Amino acid sequence: MATVNIQAKLMADEALKAWGLQPSKRELVSTSENIVFRIDTCNGKALRLCLHRSWYHNLEELDSERIWTRALRDYGISTPIPVPALNGSDYVPVRDALTSEIRHASMNQWVEGETMHDVIMRSDNFATYFKQLGKMAAQIHNQASQWEPPARFRRHSLDADGLMGTSPWWGRFWEAPKLTENERLRLKHIRETIHGRLSELDKHPDTYSMIHADLAPGNLVINEGNLHIIDFDDAAFGWHMYELATGVYPYQEHPHFSEIISAVFEGYRELRHLSAASTSLLKTFMLIRALSLIGWRAARPELLNQPEWSRGSKWTINKALSLSADLRL
Repeated sequence: MATVNIQAKLMADEALKAWGLQPSKRELVSTSENIVFRIDTCNGKALRLCLHRSWYHNLEELDSERIWTRALRDYGISTPIPVPALNGSDYVPVRDALTSEIRHASMNQWVEGETMHDVIMRSDNFATYFKQLGKMAAQIHNQASQWEPPARFRRHSLDADGLMGTSPWWGRFWEAPKLTENERLRLKHIRETIHGRLSELDKHPDTYSMIHADLAPGNLVINEGNLHIIDFDDAAFGWHMYELATGVYPYQEHPHFSEIISAVFEGYRELRHLSAASTSLLKTFMLIRALSLIGWRAARPELLNQPEWSRGSKWTINKALSLSADLRL
């Protein structure tokens, strides 16, 4: 880990040259996927430097993410504000001297505040915040469903194949390590069944468009009463109900989970129609979220032997099997 941190800092130093910055402080915030730094400048500004993992999105797809977040901001939704490099580019290639991996660096304004998740954890007024989440999802879908992406726009699709195909976006979860043979067979059957059901769903803009795809309270920052969305890394074309499922999925053990769901739906319906046929699919998309997380965790073998990681993986597997039983799959 120490070597990783040293290499990350060397890449950050190289990237900062493209912005002409000599920061007063440089803080490593995250190395779990993208490498993220908080950069404090000499003139008192705070910036977010991100070194994007090379294997997840190419430059065309990264550019498309910026195209959409700018369109969302023009629509009135608070999204990351980019800070272009000195040459006007949003992304600058940076090479890891140890591995020769090339990552693309980007810079945004840093947003002060607390995540909605942190606020919820110490608040009894959780329903108010989940209602806000529902309204935010509706705003995103209102914009995306009427937006015409430019011809050069490229993002992946979380459709039947992207979620439950033979090579899903987040990995072949039914082949994940530490599954028993019975669990492998069970998850394979579930995948095939859900893939068939998703293949029958339409992709009308009323229910399918660009989505954030990770709209959980941990990716919503509260700043002086305003709500700001971060981390569009997973943004893709997908079903709106998958969006809502990602928002409530982490809170299944909450004693008032049914109230959380009701609050999300209430907030959403204030700004956008949500049919009973759509809400009936929530548990299916929660199951899909669980299965995707199994694949996502399995794609990080370097973390498999960490006790906390192993416990989280087992919880996710058990939750997937429990949800599938509820759905009689």
